[in-house]
Amino acid sequence: MNAQPAGALMTIGDVLALLRAEFPDITVSKIRFLETAGLIEPQRSPSGYRKFGEAEVARLRFILAAQRDHYLPLRVIRQHLQAADRGEPVPPLGAAAPPRGPRTLVAADSAAPEPAVRLTRRQLLDGAGIDEDLLAELEGYGLVRRAGQYYDGDALTIARTVAALGEHGLQPRNLRAVKAAADRQVGLIEQVVAPALRRRSPGAHEEAAETARRIAELAVGLHAALVEAGLRESLDR
Repeated sequence: MNAQPAGALMTIGDVLALLRAEFPDITVSKIRFLETAGLIEPQRSPSGYRKFGEAEVARLRFILAAQRDHYLPLRVIRQHLQAADRGEPVPPLGAAAPPRGPRTLVAADSAAPEPAVRLTRRQLLDGAGIDEDLLAELEGYGLVRRAGQYYDGDALTIARTVAALGEHGLQPRNLRAVKAAADRQVGLIEQVVAPALRRRSPGAHEEAAETARRIAELAVGLHAALVEAGLRESLDR
């Protein structure tokens, strides 16, 4: 990987290439979400493309590390960033949100991707920074599901995202259309990979899974681009 010249602005693709070794689950859609949540503010080129300086990349690295290593909700991460922006002393990340119960994650393989993480109900509540009532709503609307007695990494991501949306007045009941759209996308992807899943050749299942992940990433990127285009058109009126 070629090093970026000091002070050079990077594209979102450059940022992905720079951070992916440290944060393998980083995606374009995740960076866009953090921007939408107001945690990062990349510059824009005259044609509207995102441009990232060294300070913004460092900010992004801080956010990703806080989520991965300390399971902090965006609300707490935002407080850290705001304190740093004001020039105030920032406490260590581990002291930002004292756990109310055991925080050790139980996983069969410590190198497994986030969805393979097993969280107790208390760990999910602590990690997402939500209360029992909100979690009950998330389960009631089918946004979060439990496998036996545990929740996976997807549940943690969803709960954190809904909590961040709640800061803007959006409640779980407002997200039913989002859930329905996601279910339709899953159905569409399943149709595409179904022939590969029916093959009995070695590696067919892995190939189908990789194809499904790629289509999902493209679909999420398309959704984000359509939302951005729609908002730009609406706000420019």
